[in-house]
Amino acid sequence: MRISEAFKLGRPVYSFEFFPPKTDQAARDLFRTIDELQVLRPTFVTVTYGAGGSTRERTIELATELKHRIRIEVAAHLTCVGHTAPDIARICERLRANGIENVMALRGDPPRGDLAFKQVEGGFAHATELIRFIKERFDFCVGAAAYPEKHPESISLEDDLRWAGAKIDAGAAFLTTQLFFEADAYFDLVRKARAAGIRAPILPGIMPVTNIAQIERFTKLCGATIPARLRAQLAAADGDERAVVRVGIEWATAQAEALLAGGAPGVHLYTLNRSFATREIFARLRAERPPAVI
Repeated sequence: MRISEAFKLGRPVYSFEFFPPKTDQAARDLFRTIDELQVLRPTFVTVTYGAGGSTRERTIELATELKHRIRIEVAAHLTCVGHTAPDIARICERLRANGIENVMALRGDPPRGDLAFKQVEGGFAHATELIRFIKERFDFCVGAAAYPEKHPESISLEDDLRWAGAKIDAGAAFLTTQLFFEADAYFDLVRKARAAGIRAPILPGIMPVTNIAQIERFTKLCGATIPARLRAQLAAADGDERAVVRVGIEWATAQAEALLAGGAPGVHLYTLNRSFATREIFARLRAERPPAVI
């Protein structure tokens, strides 16, 4: 199934993100998580790509396993980091041969230890170039990223929105947002996108807080803001791991409910390869909801 078709069905689109395991034990843990989450019947899942393509083989293998053995629709991540155009073409050929119909085309983060993105000779500098290259040669449904609080390297929200529009013009069929914590940030993004002529679905991405140090690290990398109220709740729970997870679940659930009630076309959950928080959140979102309006 092409993911773009799912947005036309008049019901919320639910998706989960996984990252490829690096060890055999991590693989066993991941498939236990997948077994626990597939009963929630997600519309699709995504499989990430390690910095510099470090998990390229595992990304392809996991995407193929999910698609054909687990029978969940999947979008495989592709990034510009460390790859030439011929590299990308070969990866796309393999994905196509394995029956993958959807990809997420991203510029990608620098490998750990590098302070800035570096374009390789014969590669791509921006996601727009990667999207255009893919669409000119392959019939994938392509998703791309959007940033409610702007990409850390963008000079302004307006500049960031211009890049989002360029991704759609290059051939992306939908956008999924980076993590954020206030529903208003998403709705502001959508209003500005629609005013700028961007009509593609924009799927909000939510990361439930399960570890304070981890979420601090993630938000610094992507430029997201932890609201003062959430920060206070996490501080009050610090030292009690279960209490931190409860705060994260409650916040993410309220955030998802506000997004869906406001007309978001669904919710994308960054699972961090764990099932508990995701299962708890989705247990509270099972009620039938009206078709999305934005």
